[in-house]
Amino acid sequence: MSNMPKDIDSKMNEGRQYRDIDLSTFERRAEGDKERIVSGYAATFNQPYELYRWAYDGNVYIVTEQIDVHAFDDADMSDVIMQYNHQGRVFARLSNKTLELSTDGHGLHMRADLGGTEIGRQLYEEIEGGYTTKMSFGFRVGQDKREEKTERNEETGTRVTTVLRTITKITKLYDVSAVSLPANDATSISARNFGEGVVAEIMEEFQKRETHKRKIKLLLEV
Repeated sequence: MSNMPKDIDSKMNEGRQYRDIDLSTFERRAEGDKERIVSGYAATFNQPYELYRWAYDGNVYIVTEQIDVHAFDDADMSDVIMQYNHQGRVFARLSNKTLELSTDGHGLHMRADLGGTEIGRQLYEEIEGGYTTKMSFGFRVGQDKREEKTERNEETGTRVTTVLRTITKITKLYDVSAVSLPANDATSISARNFGEGVVAEIMEEFQKRETHKRKIKLLLEV
């Protein structure tokens, strides 16, 4: 993570994770000269998305993730802020009611009024004009569960192992941020770090199973 800003790097070392939000799903509304409203779902529930894919020795490992509908039930959302690239100036915040958050059966909904500052209005124009097309939210995971499924392609002999990670408890939501790149570095790295850890666990377990199978086969051949 040498190219990561130090403050973002330190936040990730504390356990924060980041995920992208596509701003094409958000609504934008300008009202008079004051309000510049951006609203939409910062996270959706029970909709799996792929985090990581890796091929090794004729096998494919895929890590997918989804957020449970109750993940935010006990989350600390006492003073969430809206930033740019998860750092620097604050464009909206929960405590002064320029940022609103709520959950329903579909996901975590956010509404941000960017009309209170000049830089906020500029950000709204960038979003409205399609110059800034992604957002990301920073959070800490409290609990998750994992389900594994392995299938074999009989034609190619390739074994595909898929792990579905369900985030069941988020302990804290830190921020929602507009990001400058289509795939934000913090989002990509935090997802990759998790993915690599899970793949390593899968590979270790897979190797144990194969070793066990070989031992049983040898015993049966004796």
